[in-house]
Amino acid sequence: MKSMISTSVRNTRAFPRSPVGKDFLRRGVSTKELDATKGDRERVVILGSGWAGFVLSRQLDKKKFQPVVVSPRTYFVFTPLLASTAVGTLEFRTTLESVRARSAGVEFFQGWADDVNFNEKRVLIEDATVRRPLQLSGKAFHAASLAEADQSQRSKKKGQVFGLTYDKLVIAVGCYSQTFGTPGVKENAFFLKDVVDARKIRKRILECFETAALPTTSDRLRGQLLNFAVVGGGPTGVEFAAELFDLCHEDLRKLYPTLIPHIKITIYDVAPKILPMFDSSLAEYALNLFRRDGIQIKTEHHIQELRPGLPGSPNPNTDGGCFTLKTKEDGEVGVGMCVWSTGLMMNPFIQNALDDVHTYPTASAHLSNQLDNPSAQKWSLKRHPKTGGLMVDDHFRVKLVPRNGSQLTAPLNSSSPEATMQDVFALGDVAVLEKAQLPATAQVANQEAKWLGKKLNKGDIQGQGEGFNFKNLGVMTYLGNMKAIMQAEGGTEVKGRMAWLIWRGAYLTQTVSWRNKLLIPIYWSINWIFGRDISRF
Repeated sequence: MKSMISTSVRNTRAFPRSPVGKDFLRRGVSTKELDATKGDRERVVILGSGWAGFVLSRQLDKKKFQPVVVSPRTYFVFTPLLASTAVGTLEFRTTLESVRARSAGVEFFQGWADDVNFNEKRVLIEDATVRRPLQLSGKAFHAASLAEADQSQRSKKKGQVFGLTYDKLVIAVGCYSQTFGTPGVKENAFFLKDVVDARKIRKRILECFETAALPTTSDRLRGQLLNFAVVGGGPTGVEFAAELFDLCHEDLRKLYPTLIPHIKITIYDVAPKILPMFDSSLAEYALNLFRRDGIQIKTEHHIQELRPGLPGSPNPNTDGGCFTLKTKEDGEVGVGMCVWSTGLMMNPFIQNALDDVHTYPTASAHLSNQLDNPSAQKWSLKRHPKTGGLMVDDHFRVKLVPRNGSQLTAPLNSSSPEATMQDVFALGDVAVLEKAQLPATAQVANQEAKWLGKKLNKGDIQGQGEGFNFKNLGVMTYLGNMKAIMQAEGGTEVKGRMAWLIWRGAYLTQTVSWRNKLLIPIYWSINWIFGRDISRF
């Protein structure tokens, strides 16, 4: 047995054979130890610890499957409440769930998938434990998110690489924030995709107020420090603007009374209206509410640049960490912070690492029509022509198409030969169903993961039974001042205080662990009685 254990876990054998010892071993498990504990179970390798990957890892029957999650993050983020953590309404821990849980029965490797050999059923993984994202506030932060910070560090120092075999592979790596190539956005904007982003935002907000309160700060600089720009009129941008308004007018008003007249919150969007997924009556209600609160809405505005320093400033280092936001319609304006929430772009792993199928997986790929000697052709994963996402059938099985030069996408109605891999699945933001393109939301990823988990547990994923059908449970958005809007399936509309209560109740019930189900209402009560935590650390 000792010969089967790697050096990294050899010392852990000094621990007694007890539940505690087993938990310790799970945290230092090696690939050989993983093989030894597999037994007759199928190994399901899940790439990603977001909504789809995390939920699926918990859904699988551990007696039938050995779930192994591979992700640069050791945790799952409950994204609907990230805006609340960014302003101190909730603490960061209340949105996190560890991939390694005591009773989860899930193995985990912290790393990136660099390549996949579908024929050999092997994933090449680079460890991600040696990199640290840059933590800068008040200056240009050279990454759009934790993932992109890690990506930038990878070019400086490559981690060790190891292989991991699988019986079934699930690709759920998620997407990055879409910047549309706008100059300076990737380097200078604040995003809201991870808890690290929320920490940066909270730190920057408080930094702006502290700098504005200094007697050495001019009135001109004070006004630009407290000018907050939110780019994106979808639910994420709107909810952050609402949470920021609550923070400023409920808590910071008492601490910085002289600064309140200088506060300015503006939402920019290239579309003609905000919240396009809502009916016009609810969107108009949100618009009118924001106008009464003093939040400016600038639709049909095109962002051209975001750079450090104030407009016309010769030395950006003396501008209190401010930025210049340039729009086509208004020109240049100084802002203390710009939060960017304009959609998603495909993960580089999907774009680059999966751009070629090295060897046709004869054993697991089923052709849709007859093709002589498919192994002689070069194949690529079938992609959506616009988004670049992986095309899947209604059982989330990934499809292959013959590679045509540098073309990586195939027309949706293409009559060319196709092959469906029976053991490779795609979920969440990176998956595009052939029958209907669903929105890239947590609700969709959650339902997809639960459906696939149940099908795998029953063992009928290879059958021709009914495929996945998305059940729209509605959409909700918080608007500030204990008001929200909700639109349910069938046209039911709720707005105001009642919608806010439903909004809070829905997210509380969707929280994964009982620990957070208890902590979240406790923090809501504490902040309602004592105010938000405005510590800057």
